Amino acid sequence: MSDLNILKNILVASLPRILNPFTSAPPEVVRTPWGNLETKVDIFPVIYLIFIYGFVYILPYGRDVIGISWFDWCRAEDGPLEWIQFIAFATAFVCSSLVLWKRRRSGINIKWFAWLAITLICFFVAGEEISWGERITGFGFNALRDINIQGESNLHNTAFFHHILLDPSFEISCILLGWVGWKVWPNIDAFPTKRYSLYFLFVALFYFYFDISYASTIKQIRNDQEIFELLFSIGLLSHCWRIAFNKGHERIRNK
Repeated sequence: MSDLNILKNILVASLPRILNPFTSAPPEVVRTPWGNLETKVDIFPVIYLIFIYGFVYILPYGRDVIGISWFDWCRAEDGPLEWIQFIAFATAFVCSSLVLWKRRRSGINIKWFAWLAITLICFFVAGEEISWGERITGFGFNALRDINIQGESNLHNTAFFHHILLDPSFEISCILLGWVGWKVWPNIDAFPTKRYSLYFLFVALFYFYFDISYASTIKQIRNDQEIFELLFSIGLLSHCWRIAFNKGHERIRNK
């Protein structure tokens, strides 16, 4: 068999599962032209970041077509990545609400409260992403606009929240969802399994590095938060989707 056919077979066998976080389980063996890669986590976040920084970052003619580079357009406020985040968080809210509804007869316990917390977080973040509808309808709240650094009707861009709480809240929540949850409380299925670790840990690493660079002797690194926050939203949606629709409900834990 020719090298071209081997590569074709590898791509056909591996790519659909690598690039689809909604499959029932990640491929245990990822076949590459350089050998097999064994993994218990989704590597979609790695592929995504390579695509963004290795392809979109250098994609030419953006200024000729849309006035800015394609990379800056993707990561811009109110850009495509932010709208994808809104869709992901809104859909995750629907999925987590469905989980709560299905378990309404099982009684109120710690698992139910954990899912309630996930549901409220998804609802809050989805609303914040579109400034509670202001970006769609143009209607907003002057009380919020007056204290908002971007003049919008949301809480996360108010001066106190944005400068004090925003980054630590992302770092803590990503470490909780990407590592502590499945490691310490494996029986609480509101926490994503180890499979989804990279969706959250890459975000925590970015925010940590971003904040550390602010206190260092060099200029603070570029703010690419929209690029990394997309991973958070997709990881949470994929997890909620699996549980809501019983897609590969098996718990993949640290073994």
